[in-house]
Amino acid sequence: MMKKLFYLLLIITLVACQKRPKVEFTDEVRLPMTPVKDQGHTEFCWAYAMLATIETEHIARGDSVHLSPVYIERVVRRKHLRGMGSTLLNVIGKHGIVSYDAYPDTSYHKLPRPKWVFMLGARYTPLEFAHSVCAPDEYIAVTSNEKYPYYKEVVLDLPDNWEHNRFLNIPKDSLLAHVERAIRNRHAVCWEGDTDEYGFSFEEGIADSHYCTSPTDNHCMAIIGLARDPHNRLFFTMKNSWGTANPYHGLMYMSAEYLRDKTVAVYMTREAYGE
Repeated sequence: MMKKLFYLLLIITLVACQKRPKVEFTDEVRLPMTPVKDQGHTEFCWAYAMLATIETEHIARGDSVHLSPVYIERVVRRKHLRGMGSTLLNVIGKHGIVSYDAYPDTSYHKLPRPKWVFMLGARYTPLEFAHSVCAPDEYIAVTSNEKYPYYKEVVLDLPDNWEHNRFLNIPKDSLLAHVERAIRNRHAVCWEGDTDEYGFSFEEGIADSHYCTSPTDNHCMAIIGLARDPHNRLFFTMKNSWGTANPYHGLMYMSAEYLRDKTVAVYMTREAYGE
């Protein structure tokens, strides 16, 4: 009896460990992007995702913009500073940003922090350059939390919101509709939410779950597209910052249901939101 039980558990384990075949998605919208990066062991997903959103927003307009996450790490001088998309906007609003070429990932321990940014024959300070790629108050932070009144600005009571940033609180379905409309109108969106959910798998490149539980705030990614799975279900194309070792070379596909239920906040330009 024990031997049969052992083999049964072994079979169940082997089946559970088998990877599902790669799902073939059909793009409806795919916005341009800079190369996928790897945040390594840092907790700077909020910087990588928000910078990727700003980059894609500009590239979609015809601008060539590639920004340096390592500059942000150097500015705050901590590898494990948690934050939100709003934190990145606040940091570059105070300390500026530089191009990726001026301060690439490999230069963190080798180069001093750049004092100038050279772009198209012009010279900028990091703060001037930041204002040229992200104007003050250009982005709106949006959440959906039934604990707060809807259509009001609220301060989310979250450890990562240690700056007490304010978010426009709207219903889940409205938030989902705003994100989809933004992407269809060729605006990138920064997503912040729950990746501890059972249905989230970087190895498979898919986030898909139907469990409607309150999301935790543990990761940020840039939304750069819309796609359909073989069953015609809507998925959002996410640019992650965990390297390229998955079936979609670092991208992920998040179902509309997952985004609806597992979002803590999103960030998009006010033009994208429709103001």
